[in-house]
Amino acid sequence: MAYADAQRRTDGDPDGNLSVAAVTDVAEVSGRPGALHRIVIVGGGAGGLELATRLGDKLGKRNKAHVTLIEKARTHFWKPHLHEIAAGSMDIGVYETNYLAQSHWHYFRYRVGEMVGLNREQRSVTVAPFVDEDGDQVTPRREFSYDTLVMAVGSLTNDFGTPGAQEHAISLETPGQAERFHRRLVNAYIRAHAQAGPLRPEQLQVAIIGAGATGVELAAELHNTTRTLVSYGLDRIDPEKDMRLILIEAADRILPALPPRLSNAATKLLAKLNVNVRTSARVAEVLPAGVRLAGGEVIPAELVVWAAGVKAPDFLKDIGGLETNRINQLVVLPTLQTTRDENIFAIGDCAACPWLGKKDAQVPPRAQSAHQQASHMVKQIWNRLRHQPLAPWRYRDFGSLVSLGEYSVVGNLMGGLAGGNLWIEGWFARMMYLSLYKMHELALHGFWKVTLDTAARVITRRTEPHVKLH
Repeated sequence: MAYADAQRRTDGDPDGNLSVAAVTDVAEVSGRPGALHRIVIVGGGAGGLELATRLGDKLGKRNKAHVTLIEKARTHFWKPHLHEIAAGSMDIGVYETNYLAQSHWHYFRYRVGEMVGLNREQRSVTVAPFVDEDGDQVTPRREFSYDTLVMAVGSLTNDFGTPGAQEHAISLETPGQAERFHRRLVNAYIRAHAQAGPLRPEQLQVAIIGAGATGVELAAELHNTTRTLVSYGLDRIDPEKDMRLILIEAADRILPALPPRLSNAATKLLAKLNVNVRTSARVAEVLPAGVRLAGGEVIPAELVVWAAGVKAPDFLKDIGGLETNRINQLVVLPTLQTTRDENIFAIGDCAACPWLGKKDAQVPPRAQSAHQQASHMVKQIWNRLRHQPLAPWRYRDFGSLVSLGEYSVVGNLMGGLAGGNLWIEGWFARMMYLSLYKMHELALHGFWKVTLDTAARVITRRTEPHVKLH
Protein backbone atom coordinates (compact mmCIF):
# COMPACT_ATOMS: atom_id res chain seq x y z
CA MET A 1 0.00 0.00 0.00
CA ALA A 2 1.24 3.48 -0.78
CA TYR A 3 2.12 5.88 2.01
CA ALA A 4 -0.62 8.25 0.86
CA ASP A 5 -3.22 5.54 1.53
CA ALA A 6 -1.89 5.02 5.03
CA GLN A 7 -1.95 8.77 5.60
CA ARG A 8 -5.59 9.02 4.47
CA ARG A 9 -6.56 6.33 6.98
CA THR A 10 -5.07 8.28 9.89
CA ASP A 11 -5.76 11.93 9.00
CA GLY A 12 -8.10 13.65 11.40
CA ASP A 13 -7.36 11.34 14.35
CA PRO A 14 -6.65 13.68 17.31
CA ASP A 15 -4.91 10.93 19.29
CA GLY A 16 -2.64 9.90 16.43
CA ASN A 17 -4.08 6.38 16.20
CA LEU A 18 -2.44 4.34 13.45
CA SER A 19 -3.56 0.87 12.41
CA VAL A 20 -0.91 -1.87 12.30
CA ALA A 21 -0.96 -1.76 8.51
CA ALA A 22 -0.53 1.99 8.48
CA VAL A 23 2.47 1.76 10.80
CA THR A 24 4.07 -0.77 8.48
CA ASP A 25 3.59 1.57 5.56
CA VAL A 26 5.25 4.43 7.43
CA ALA A 27 8.16 2.16 8.37
CA GLU A 28 8.65 1.12 4.77
CA VAL A 29 8.83 4.73 3.64
CA SER A 30 11.50 5.39 6.28
CA GLY A 31 13.74 2.70 4.76
CA ARG A 32 13.30 0.09 7.52
CA PRO A 33 10.62 -2.31 6.19
CA GLY A 34 8.51 -3.86 8.93
CA ALA A 35 10.27 -2.00 11.72
CA LEU A 36 8.71 0.46 14.13
CA HIS A 37 9.97 4.01 14.41
CA ARG A 38 12.62 4.25 17.15
CA ILE A 39 12.28 7.26 19.43
CA VAL A 40 15.12 7.80 21.90
CA ILE A 41 14.81 10.47 24.61
CA VAL A 42 17.96 11.33 26.55
CA GLY A 43 17.28 12.86 29.94
CA GLY A 44 14.47 12.17 32.39
CA GLY A 45 13.84 15.64 33.77
CA ALA A 46 10.46 17.35 33.70
CA GLY A 47 10.32 17.61 29.90
CA GLY A 48 11.97 14.31 29.07
CA LEU A 49 9.88 12.17 31.41
CA GLU A 50 6.63 13.88 30.43
CA LEU A 51 7.47 13.29 26.77
CA ALA A 52 8.38 9.62 27.29
CA THR A 53 5.20 9.06 29.30
CA ARG A 54 2.89 10.66 26.73
CA LEU A 55 4.58 8.96 23.77
CA GLY A 56 4.48 5.64 25.59
CA ASP A 57 0.75 6.01 26.24
CA LYS A 58 -0.03 7.10 22.66
CA LEU A 59 2.48 5.11 20.60
CA GLY A 60 4.22 2.50 22.72
CA LYS A 61 1.00 1.12 24.21
CA ARG A 62 -0.44 0.51 20.73
CA ASN A 63 2.82 -0.84 19.31
CA LYS A 64 3.20 2.09 16.92
CA ALA A 65 6.74 3.06 17.92
CA HIS A 66 9.56 2.02 20.23
CA VAL A 67 10.02 4.71 22.89
CA THR A 68 13.21 4.58 24.96
CA LEU A 69 14.24 6.90 27.79
CA ILE A 70 17.94 7.06 28.70
CA GLU A 71 18.64 8.52 32.14
CA LYS A 72 21.55 8.08 34.56
CA ALA A 73 19.41 8.39 37.71
CA ARG A 74 17.01 5.77 39.05
CA THR A 75 14.31 8.17 40.21
CA HIS A 76 12.86 11.46 39.01
CA PHE A 77 12.37 14.54 41.19
CA TRP A 78 10.93 17.89 40.11
CA LYS A 79 13.82 20.36 40.35
CA PRO A 80 11.79 23.40 41.51
CA HIS A 81 11.25 21.49 44.78
CA LEU A 82 14.97 21.01 45.51
CA HIS A 83 15.16 24.04 47.80
CA GLU A 84 12.57 22.39 50.06
CA ILE A 85 14.67 19.23 50.29
CA ALA A 86 17.70 21.37 51.16
CA ALA A 87 15.78 23.20 53.87
CA GLY A 88 14.32 19.97 55.23
CA SER A 89 10.67 20.89 54.75
CA MET A 90 9.92 18.09 52.27
CA ASP A 91 10.34 14.31 52.40
CA ILE A 92 11.90 13.36 49.09
CA GLY A 93 10.53 9.83 49.09
CA VAL A 94 6.94 11.01 48.81
CA TYR A 95 7.58 13.00 45.63
CA GLU A 96 9.98 10.75 43.71
CA THR A 97 8.99 8.86 40.57
CA ASN A 98 10.75 5.56 39.87
CA TYR A 99 11.77 5.47 36.21
CA LEU A 100 11.55 1.68 35.91
CA ALA A 101 8.04 1.56 37.34
CA GLN A 102 6.96 4.56 35.26
CA SER A 103 8.21 2.89 32.09
CA HIS A 104 6.27 -0.28 32.90
CA TRP A 105 3.00 1.53 33.54
CA HIS A 106 3.35 3.83 30.52
CA TYR A 107 4.74 1.54 27.84
CA PHE A 108 8.20 2.94 27.21
CA ARG A 109 11.62 1.46 27.92
CA TYR A 110 13.90 2.91 30.57
CA ARG A 111 17.62 2.34 30.14
CA VAL A 112 19.93 3.49 32.91
CA GLY A 113 23.17 5.23 32.00
CA GLU A 114 24.79 8.50 30.93
CA MET A 115 25.07 9.47 27.27
CA VAL A 116 28.68 10.08 26.28
CA GLY A 117 28.68 9.97 22.50
CA LEU A 118 26.65 10.51 19.33
CA ASN A 119 27.08 9.00 15.87
CA ARG A 120 24.85 10.94 13.51
CA GLU A 121 25.74 8.85 10.45
CA GLN A 122 24.69 5.60 12.10
CA ARG A 123 21.96 7.33 14.13
CA SER A 124 23.09 5.96 17.46
CA VAL A 125 23.97 7.25 20.91
CA THR A 126 26.63 5.81 23.18
CA VAL A 127 25.86 5.27 26.85
CA ALA A 128 28.64 4.81 29.40
CA PRO A 129 28.71 1.81 31.75
CA PHE A 130 26.52 2.31 34.80
CA VAL A 131 28.39 1.84 38.07
CA ASP A 132 26.53 1.77 41.38
CA GLU A 133 27.45 3.48 44.66
CA ASP A 134 29.54 0.46 45.70
CA GLY A 135 31.68 0.69 42.57
CA ASP A 136 30.12 -2.38 40.93
CA GLN A 137 29.31 -2.25 37.22
CA VAL A 138 25.60 -2.80 36.60
CA THR A 139 25.44 -2.31 32.82
CA PRO A 140 28.20 -2.28 30.17
CA ARG A 141 28.89 0.40 27.58
CA ARG A 142 25.99 0.31 25.14
CA GLU A 143 24.77 1.73 21.85
CA PHE A 144 21.16 2.71 21.15
CA SER A 145 19.89 3.35 17.62
CA TYR A 146 17.24 5.93 16.83
CA ASP A 147 15.11 7.33 14.05
CA THR A 148 14.16 10.36 16.14
CA LEU A 149 16.44 11.56 18.95
CA VAL A 150 15.25 14.06 21.58
CA MET A 151 17.83 15.62 23.86
CA ALA A 152 16.34 16.64 27.22
CA VAL A 153 19.35 16.54 29.55
CA GLY A 154 18.51 19.75 31.41
CA SER A 155 21.08 22.10 32.89
CA LEU A 156 23.73 22.36 35.59
CA THR A 157 24.85 25.18 37.82
CA ASN A 158 27.31 27.52 36.15
CA ASP A 159 29.99 28.70 38.59
CA PHE A 160 31.73 30.70 35.81
CA GLY A 161 35.08 29.25 36.90
CA THR A 162 35.00 31.12 40.22
CA PRO A 163 37.95 29.99 42.40
CA GLY A 164 36.89 27.73 45.25
CA ALA A 165 33.31 27.26 44.03
CA GLN A 166 33.61 23.57 43.24
CA GLU A 167 35.59 22.81 46.40
CA HIS A 168 33.66 24.81 48.99
CA ALA A 169 30.16 25.55 47.65
CA ILE A 170 27.21 23.20 47.31
CA SER A 171 25.03 23.31 44.20
CA LEU A 172 21.40 22.23 44.24
CA GLU A 173 21.23 20.25 41.01
CA THR A 174 20.09 16.86 42.32
CA PRO A 175 18.15 15.51 45.30
CA GLY A 176 21.40 13.99 46.56
CA GLN A 177 23.08 17.39 46.68
CA ALA A 178 20.06 18.94 48.38
CA GLU A 179 20.05 16.20 51.02
CA ARG A 180 23.79 16.62 51.53
CA PHE A 181 23.29 20.33 52.23
CA HIS A 182 20.50 19.56 54.70
CA ARG A 183 22.64 17.02 56.57
CA ARG A 184 25.44 19.55 56.86
CA LEU A 185 22.95 22.18 58.03
CA VAL A 186 21.56 19.97 60.81
CA ASN A 187 25.07 18.93 61.86
CA ALA A 188 26.12 22.58 62.03
CA TYR A 189 23.29 23.39 64.43
CA ILE A 190 23.90 20.37 66.63
CA ARG A 191 27.62 21.18 66.71
CA ALA A 192 27.00 24.78 67.68
CA HIS A 193 24.63 23.76 70.46
CA ALA A 194 27.00 21.17 71.92
CA GLN A 195 30.29 23.10 71.84
CA ALA A 196 31.61 24.67 75.04
CA GLY A 197 33.26 27.74 73.51
CA PRO A 198 31.71 30.74 71.74
CA LEU A 199 30.61 30.58 68.11
CA ARG A 200 33.20 31.30 65.45
CA PRO A 201 32.39 34.19 63.06
CA GLU A 202 31.23 31.85 60.29
CA GLN A 203 29.18 29.47 62.43
CA LEU A 204 25.44 29.27 61.68
CA GLN A 205 25.94 31.68 58.78
CA VAL A 206 24.60 30.53 55.37
CA ALA A 207 25.61 32.42 52.22
CA ILE A 208 23.51 31.87 49.10
CA ILE A 209 25.18 33.04 45.90
CA GLY A 210 22.62 33.95 43.27
CA ALA A 211 19.26 35.61 43.91
CA GLY A 212 17.26 34.02 41.17
CA ALA A 213 14.18 31.95 42.01
CA THR A 214 16.20 29.12 43.58
CA GLY A 215 18.29 31.38 45.81
CA VAL A 216 15.35 33.52 46.94
CA GLU A 217 13.13 30.53 47.68
CA LEU A 218 15.90 28.75 49.57
CA ALA A 219 16.56 31.80 51.74
CA ALA A 220 12.89 32.12 52.68
CA GLU A 221 12.50 28.40 53.32
CA LEU A 222 15.63 28.28 55.50
CA HIS A 223 14.33 31.14 57.64
CA ASN A 224 11.34 29.03 58.61
CA THR A 225 12.96 25.61 58.97
CA THR A 226 16.06 26.70 60.89
CA ARG A 227 13.91 28.32 63.56
CA THR A 228 11.84 25.17 63.81
CA LEU A 229 15.03 23.14 64.06
CA VAL A 230 16.29 25.25 66.97
CA SER A 231 12.96 24.77 68.76
CA TYR A 232 13.60 21.01 68.87
CA GLY A 233 15.69 21.33 72.03
CA LEU A 234 18.68 23.30 70.69
CA ASP A 235 17.96 26.00 73.27
CA ARG A 236 21.52 27.30 73.51
CA ILE A 237 21.11 28.87 70.05
CA ASP A 238 19.42 32.25 69.82
CA PRO A 239 17.74 32.43 66.37
CA GLU A 240 17.79 36.23 66.21
CA LYS A 241 21.35 36.65 67.46
CA ASP A 242 23.28 33.59 66.28
CA MET A 243 21.71 32.71 62.91
CA ARG A 244 22.24 34.63 59.69
CA LEU A 245 21.17 34.19 56.07
CA ILE A 246 23.02 36.19 53.40
CA LEU A 247 21.70 36.36 49.84
CA ILE A 248 24.33 37.60 47.35
CA GLU A 249 23.46 38.84 43.85
CA ALA A 250 25.74 40.39 41.22
CA ALA A 251 22.88 42.33 39.59
CA ASP A 252 21.42 45.49 41.07
CA ARG A 253 18.28 43.69 42.29
CA ILE A 254 17.18 40.19 43.23
CA LEU A 255 15.20 38.12 40.71
CA PRO A 256 16.80 40.11 37.87
CA ALA A 257 15.09 38.05 35.16
CA LEU A 258 11.62 38.89 36.50
CA PRO A 259 9.65 42.16 36.49
CA PRO A 260 10.93 44.87 38.90
CA ARG A 261 7.65 44.93 40.79
CA LEU A 262 8.03 41.26 41.66
CA SER A 263 11.66 41.85 42.64
CA ASN A 264 10.76 44.74 44.92
CA ALA A 265 7.98 42.82 46.63
CA ALA A 266 10.26 39.85 47.25
CA THR A 267 12.96 42.15 48.66
CA LYS A 268 10.51 43.60 51.18
CA LEU A 269 9.34 40.16 52.26
CA LEU A 270 12.91 38.92 52.69
CA ALA A 271 13.67 41.98 54.82
CA LYS A 272 10.80 41.00 57.13
CA LEU A 273 12.42 37.56 57.43
CA ASN A 274 15.75 39.18 58.41
CA VAL A 275 17.51 37.85 55.31
CA ASN A 276 20.55 40.02 54.55
CA VAL A 277 20.28 40.85 50.83
CA ARG A 278 23.46 42.01 49.09
CA THR A 279 22.96 43.23 45.53
CA SER A 280 25.59 44.55 43.08
CA ALA A 281 27.97 42.16 44.83
CA ARG A 282 30.08 39.95 42.59
CA VAL A 283 31.75 36.92 44.16
CA ALA A 284 35.46 36.68 43.42
CA GLU A 285 36.25 33.54 45.46
CA VAL A 286 34.58 30.96 47.66
CA LEU A 287 36.63 30.31 50.78
CA PRO A 288 36.57 27.33 53.17
CA ALA A 289 34.70 29.50 55.69
CA GLY A 290 33.10 32.23 53.64
CA VAL A 291 32.92 34.27 50.46
CA ARG A 292 35.25 36.96 49.12
CA LEU A 293 33.60 39.68 47.06
CA ALA A 294 35.24 41.45 44.14
CA GLY A 295 35.83 44.52 46.29
CA GLY A 296 37.83 42.49 48.80
CA GLU A 297 35.19 42.15 51.52
CA VAL A 298 34.99 38.72 53.13
CA ILE A 299 31.59 37.45 54.26
CA PRO A 300 31.95 34.67 56.86
CA ALA A 301 29.78 31.61 56.22
CA GLU A 302 29.81 28.04 57.46
CA LEU A 303 27.76 26.86 54.49
CA VAL A 304 27.81 28.30 50.96
CA VAL A 305 25.24 27.48 48.30
CA TRP A 306 25.94 28.30 44.65
CA ALA A 307 22.66 29.13 42.90
CA ALA A 308 23.88 31.60 40.27
CA GLY A 309 23.66 30.84 36.58
CA VAL A 310 23.01 27.70 34.56
CA LYS A 311 24.63 25.92 31.66
CA ALA A 312 23.96 22.75 29.72
CA PRO A 313 26.15 19.72 30.50
CA ASP A 314 29.69 19.98 29.17
CA PHE A 315 29.44 16.80 27.08
CA LEU A 316 27.02 18.59 24.72
CA LYS A 317 29.70 21.02 23.54
CA ASP A 318 29.90 20.38 19.79
CA ILE A 319 28.72 16.78 20.26
CA GLY A 320 28.39 15.05 16.91
CA GLY A 321 29.12 18.32 15.18
CA LEU A 322 25.84 19.86 16.36
CA GLU A 323 25.69 23.62 16.88
CA THR A 324 25.95 24.77 20.49
CA ASN A 325 26.18 28.16 22.18
CA ARG A 326 28.59 29.48 24.81
CA ILE A 327 26.77 27.67 27.65
CA ASN A 328 26.67 24.34 25.78
CA GLN A 329 23.00 24.53 24.81
CA LEU A 330 22.00 22.88 21.54
CA VAL A 331 20.84 25.56 19.12
CA VAL A 332 17.41 24.63 17.73
CA LEU A 333 15.01 25.93 15.13
CA PRO A 334 11.44 26.99 16.02
CA THR A 335 10.44 23.38 15.21
CA LEU A 336 12.77 22.28 18.07
CA GLN A 337 15.01 20.51 15.57
CA THR A 338 18.74 21.07 15.94
CA THR A 339 20.13 23.33 13.24
CA ARG A 340 22.40 20.68 11.69
CA ASP A 341 20.32 17.51 11.93
CA GLU A 342 16.61 17.24 11.23
CA ASN A 343 16.38 13.93 13.10
CA ILE A 344 17.63 15.37 16.40
CA PHE A 345 15.50 17.61 18.61
CA ALA A 346 16.22 19.35 21.91
CA ILE A 347 13.85 20.53 24.63
CA GLY A 348 14.11 22.06 28.08
CA ASP A 349 17.11 23.80 29.61
CA CYS A 350 19.61 22.19 27.21
CA ALA A 351 17.96 23.85 24.18
CA ALA A 352 18.67 27.36 22.93
CA CYS A 353 15.28 28.04 21.41
CA PRO A 354 14.18 31.28 19.74
CA TRP A 355 11.28 33.07 21.40
CA LEU A 356 8.98 33.73 18.47
CA GLY A 357 7.48 37.19 18.63
CA LYS A 358 10.39 38.64 20.62
CA LYS A 359 13.30 39.97 18.62
CA ASP A 360 16.65 38.30 19.39
CA ALA A 361 15.19 36.67 22.53
CA GLN A 362 15.50 33.07 23.68
CA VAL A 363 13.01 31.06 25.68
CA PRO A 364 14.01 31.14 29.37
CA PRO A 365 15.02 27.90 31.12
CA ARG A 366 11.88 27.29 33.18
CA ALA A 367 9.77 24.28 34.07
CA GLN A 368 6.83 25.72 32.12
CA SER A 369 9.02 25.92 29.00
CA ALA A 370 9.95 22.24 29.23
CA HIS A 371 6.32 21.27 29.84
CA GLN A 372 5.12 23.18 26.78
CA GLN A 373 7.92 21.81 24.60
CA ALA A 374 7.16 18.23 25.66
CA SER A 375 3.52 18.70 24.66
CA HIS A 376 4.58 20.16 21.30
CA MET A 377 7.05 17.33 20.67
CA VAL A 378 4.26 14.76 20.89
CA LYS A 379 2.61 16.49 17.92
CA GLN A 380 5.92 16.86 16.09
CA ILE A 381 6.70 13.16 16.30
CA TRP A 382 3.19 12.31 15.18
CA ASN A 383 3.77 14.58 12.15
CA ARG A 384 7.08 12.84 11.44
CA LEU A 385 5.39 9.45 11.46
CA ARG A 386 2.94 10.73 8.86
CA HIS A 387 5.63 12.61 6.92
CA GLN A 388 3.75 15.85 7.53
CA PRO A 389 5.41 19.29 7.88
CA LEU A 390 6.57 20.18 11.37
CA ALA A 391 5.00 23.14 13.15
CA PRO A 392 6.96 25.92 14.88
CA TRP A 393 6.63 26.09 18.65
CA ARG A 394 5.55 29.33 20.31
CA TYR A 395 6.32 29.86 23.95
CA ARG A 396 3.41 31.08 26.06
CA ASP A 397 4.65 32.96 29.10
CA PHE A 398 2.16 32.36 31.91
CA GLY A 399 4.15 34.47 34.32
CA SER A 400 6.39 33.78 37.30
CA LEU A 401 5.72 32.71 40.85
CA VAL A 402 8.24 32.73 43.70
CA SER A 403 7.63 31.04 47.04
CA LEU A 404 8.77 32.94 50.12
CA GLY A 405 7.91 30.51 52.86
CA GLU A 406 4.91 28.43 53.80
CA TYR A 407 2.27 31.11 53.32
CA SER A 408 3.94 33.78 51.19
CA VAL A 409 4.07 33.67 47.40
CA VAL A 410 4.36 36.59 45.01
CA GLY A 411 4.16 36.59 41.27
CA ASN A 412 2.55 37.74 38.08
CA LEU A 413 0.32 35.88 35.65
CA MET A 414 0.69 36.81 32.03
CA GLY A 415 -0.79 35.97 28.67
CA GLY A 416 -4.52 36.30 28.14
CA LEU A 417 -5.26 37.21 31.75
CA ALA A 418 -6.47 40.73 32.48
CA GLY A 419 -5.21 41.93 29.14
CA GLY A 420 -1.62 40.89 29.71
CA ASN A 421 -0.25 41.10 33.25
CA LEU A 422 -2.00 40.32 36.54
CA TRP A 423 -0.14 40.93 39.81
CA ILE A 424 -0.93 38.32 42.46
CA GLU A 425 0.21 37.51 45.97
CA GLY A 426 -0.98 35.86 49.16
CA TRP A 427 -3.21 32.79 49.34
CA PHE A 428 -4.28 32.84 45.69
CA ALA A 429 -0.67 33.08 44.54
CA ARG A 430 0.24 30.14 46.75
CA MET A 431 -2.54 28.01 45.24
CA MET A 432 -1.26 28.86 41.77
CA TYR A 433 2.29 27.98 42.84
CA LEU A 434 1.17 24.58 44.14
CA SER A 435 -0.79 23.97 40.94
CA LEU A 436 2.41 24.10 38.86
CA TYR A 437 3.63 20.87 40.41
CA LYS A 438 0.16 19.32 40.17
CA MET A 439 0.25 19.92 36.41
CA HIS A 440 3.53 18.01 36.27
CA GLU A 441 2.08 15.16 38.35
CA LEU A 442 -0.98 14.98 36.12
CA ALA A 443 1.23 14.69 33.04
CA LEU A 444 3.07 11.76 34.60
CA HIS A 445 0.40 9.87 36.53
CA GLY A 446 -3.06 10.93 35.43
CA PHE A 447 -6.02 12.39 37.32
CA TRP A 448 -7.07 9.55 39.60
CA LYS A 449 -3.64 8.59 40.91
CA VAL A 450 -2.74 12.22 41.62
CA THR A 451 -6.05 12.83 43.39
CA LEU A 452 -5.75 9.77 45.62
CA ASP A 453 -2.08 10.39 46.40
CA THR A 454 -2.78 14.02 47.27
CA ALA A 455 -5.55 13.00 49.64
CA ALA A 456 -3.22 10.52 51.33
CA ARG A 457 -0.56 13.20 51.78
CA VAL A 458 -3.06 15.59 53.36
CA ILE A 459 -4.15 12.91 55.84
CA THR A 460 -0.66 11.72 56.80
CA ARG A 461 0.91 15.19 56.90
CA ARG A 462 -0.71 15.83 60.27
CA THR A 463 1.52 13.21 61.89
CA GLU A 464 4.74 14.10 60.06
CA PRO A 465 7.42 16.42 61.56
CA HIS A 466 7.53 19.86 59.98
CA VAL A 467 11.30 19.69 59.47
CA LYS A 468 13.46 16.68 58.68
CA LEU A 469 16.15 16.05 61.29
CA HIS A 470 18.51 13.83 59.28
